[in-house]
Amino acid sequence: MRVTSNIAVIKGDGIGGDVIDSALQVMEIALRRVGCAMPHLDEINAGAGYYAAEGIDIEPGGEERAGKAEAIFLGAIGLPSIRHQDGTEISPHLRLRDRYGLYAGVRPVKAYPNAPQKLAAPEAAGIDLVLIRESTEGLFYTAAVHGRSKIEGDHAVEETLRITRPTTEKLHRFAFRLAEKRRQRGRQGKLTCVDKANVFNAMAFFRKIFDEVKSEFPLVETSYQYVDAMALELIRQPWNFDVLVTENMFGDILSDLAAGLVGGMGMASCGEIGDTTGLFQPAHGSAPDIMGQDKANPLATILSAALMLDYLAEKTGQSPYADAAQIIEKAVEQGFSDHALRPKEFGGDMGTNAITETLCSLCENATA
Repeated sequence: MRVTSNIAVIKGDGIGGDVIDSALQVMEIALRRVGCAMPHLDEINAGAGYYAAEGIDIEPGGEERAGKAEAIFLGAIGLPSIRHQDGTEISPHLRLRDRYGLYAGVRPVKAYPNAPQKLAAPEAAGIDLVLIRESTEGLFYTAAVHGRSKIEGDHAVEETLRITRPTTEKLHRFAFRLAEKRRQRGRQGKLTCVDKANVFNAMAFFRKIFDEVKSEFPLVETSYQYVDAMALELIRQPWNFDVLVTENMFGDILSDLAAGLVGGMGMASCGEIGDTTGLFQPAHGSAPDIMGQDKANPLATILSAALMLDYLAEKTGQSPYADAAQIIEKAVEQGFSDHALRPKEFGGDMGTNAITETLCSLCENATA
């Protein structure tokens, strides 16, 4: 068995530990099926609970250790009752994004058989798109590092929407390469630039760079949508879209909207990828009210683990990681298709443990 990678694990708050433990169990089985042992896991304490106990939001040296890992696996961070004095959330993961330049936020949106679908049109069963959200700039630029906001007493607050050429060029190239890869795998391979270029100079700049990068990828079909129109199209005909690339705040909103079409945040996996490392996490919150009660849906975290394995395959050149990712993805597909996955979140009878056991069994019996 091969061991080549080091993963920083941050369980965080609330159900973070529940869903991370579930995903690691499934990941270990999938890796075993392809002849790989688990990567080394370096657990790092961080989050609102840690902040309440220690006065800091991540353990000493934790940021540095996270950056040295091939990937970072995060459960959930934040507790409603614990905030900074200004009312903002405890958010060391936003600082990790900023520090390590995790500019490409990857949000897959896929409809699974027998999972909840909010759209009645038969085409909704074929929803399969990826939203690429820039994750370090945009309107989240001031939120990434505490103190960047300009606060004028109790009179006004200014937040900065920042778009830079170096980051945006990398973002668009990432999106174009993903569209190419999806086309090679039989998907549409179309890329849509989502912005508000008719109003904001920053967004016009975002689109200008998109057009410049487009010339490097002549085989990728492209289109454009203003963000408000895109929100409408995600309700009207999301099956017509494949890869969307957009600014940070727009991506935050659109990815949640899109997740709602295919089962909600319990299915919302996420990867945030930079030049040297990637952070993978479910897009949902910490849900402390159901922590440790066998109620959390771990599927978003399990699918995030598959994204992480795909990333590790590309980063390390070890294709078995990608094979393990496919085993997990096919197990989730088969589980829904056969009615073997019935999360409580969707009105079913299965909690965290039962979902984990079912997927471990499906992965164990998968063809390696």
